[in-house]
Amino acid sequence: MSSGLSQTERVPSTLPQGDPVPADGSLPDQAYAGMAERSLSFYLHVPFCATRCGYCDFNTYTAGELGSAASPDSWLAAALAEIDLAAKVLHEGGDRRAVSTVFVGGGTPSLVGASRLTRLLDAVRERFGLAPDAEVTTEANPESTDPELLAGLRAAGYTRLSLGMQSTSQRVLQILDRTHTAGRALDVVGWARDAGFEHVNLDLIYGTPGESDAEFGRSLDAAIGSGVDHVSAYSLIVEPGTRLARQVRTGALPMTDDDVLADRYLQADRILTAAGFSWYEVSNWATDQSARCRHNLAYWSGDDWWGIGPGAHSHVGGVRWWNVKHPAAYAAALEGGASPGHAREVLDPEARRLEDILLRLRVVDGLDTDLLDPTGRGEAAAAADDGLLVADRLSQGRAVLTLQGRLLADGLALRLAD
Repeated sequence: MSSGLSQTERVPSTLPQGDPVPADGSLPDQAYAGMAERSLSFYLHVPFCATRCGYCDFNTYTAGELGSAASPDSWLAAALAEIDLAAKVLHEGGDRRAVSTVFVGGGTPSLVGASRLTRLLDAVRERFGLAPDAEVTTEANPESTDPELLAGLRAAGYTRLSLGMQSTSQRVLQILDRTHTAGRALDVVGWARDAGFEHVNLDLIYGTPGESDAEFGRSLDAAIGSGVDHVSAYSLIVEPGTRLARQVRTGALPMTDDDVLADRYLQADRILTAAGFSWYEVSNWATDQSARCRHNLAYWSGDDWWGIGPGAHSHVGGVRWWNVKHPAAYAAALEGGASPGHAREVLDPEARRLEDILLRLRVVDGLDTDLLDPTGRGEAAAAADDGLLVADRLSQGRAVLTLQGRLLADGLALRLAD
């Protein structure tokens, strides 16, 4: 699978608790207030993988894990039904927005084939309409992607491809339990360009136990040399309950030191910047503004999105909800005419302000200091003195991270929000 989607918006294997979701999926009036000022996006979750990677904690399933309980066809029928539900709920509330971005993630979307992914996109187009400049992204695994698949997706209207390369070191890929060969992702980039994809992203993971600076450097060089216009680089997170966590706990693999992770991030920024890429979010670099992932920017900007699929999360106007996890339970709910929502929360103005701070600080434009209370503004001034925020921008009313600040972004955001 790829990790092109912001890791803060991934579909985790464990769902939080919350208030009940109405059976008809209806939203409170708050969700529709100011809707015209926000964009509308769709995230479509494909829960299938050929194998389970040792580090993965996402809501995904192999064929052996599912057995006869669910299939790509039962998932597709349910996803189409949820798109119908979304249209009913939003249109009854007066929403007439065309969709600005669509992101198909997982899991491994390329496993279900171009025809199913085409039907999903067609359903969104028919029920809502796509904006003239809509960005339509699908993730793909190099091993389950070929020129025929890419040609079909491009013909269907997909404009952007996100590939999970992770590393060009075969040794590192083996530690991560990745099944593709080191050069396969680079071949797929060429096929995507031949198919007419406007934008292509490669995902990298750094901090794999035992990975060297040189190995990561070669992965960065290969990504740049492939001709992609976007690179995502994420620090490996050892999630509890995964095979990788067990290997680290038993001493079979060493835990990567935080200082090493910081050095790898600095290495990524240095090499990518020298090659003409610019950071626009802590873990993402693009060659120009048009290459930035607008779908992820919608998350960081607090816009609206409806998540389709098992375990998918949604957010509309400060109302956040998440679907039941298992594909069979998801399909059963929709077959019964009910929302597949597991639970939801309605954010009050203060909760929305705090969330805005946590998300907006991560992007290159930073956040408006009007979002900060007096304590937060004091923390921002101190952070600028410490070299974590750009002093000139802060004097202009924007809290913008420096390179050093990006290394400490999460902790700094909490300081500003408290």
